[in-house]
Amino acid sequence: MVDRTSPLAGFDGVTGPRLQMREIPFLRQTNLRVDPARAPSSLGVRLPLEPGTWLRSGEADVVWLGPDEWLVIGEAPLSRSEEVAMTDVSAQRTTIMVAGQGARDLLAHGCALDLHPSVFGPGRCAQTMLARAHVVLIAGEEEFRVLVRASYARYLAAWLVDAAVDY
Repeated sequence: MVDRTSPLAGFDGVTGPRLQMREIPFLRQTNLRVDPARAPSSLGVRLPLEPGTWLRSGEADVVWLGPDEWLVIGEAPLSRSEEVAMTDVSAQRTTIMVAGQGARDLLAHGCALDLHPSVFGPGRCAQTMLARAHVVLIAGEEEFRVLVRASYARYLAAWLVDAAVDY
């Protein structure tokens, strides 16, 4: 067995009254490509069909990435079929959890999306740029998950910590 090192090994995160930030390493991530009209009922997860949304399906979160593309985060009993292309992309990204009253303002500081709760509230997701790094941004009830490529993780974490001084 190979020991794995997180892309943000040693990252202390941020713990404060208005902002909390930490890495959630080693989440299982599977990219799904399938025509939603041909998705087999035995796929193992429900697919969100509205652009820019995600949903909880069993033990996994399913994130809409495009008209025929989803990211499954977590353990899911996915079943293979000819209609579905599945790729394990777990090592491609790490996740930074950003929570607290200052989370939305911090992320808005480096992101061009309108992050107002009426536009980007719980259940919304997007592929976007955050501080010039490509990320998948997922809005939860009380937090945001920022999925960033492993090669950009240290840069983005340093940017977030630096920008968090204001929050």
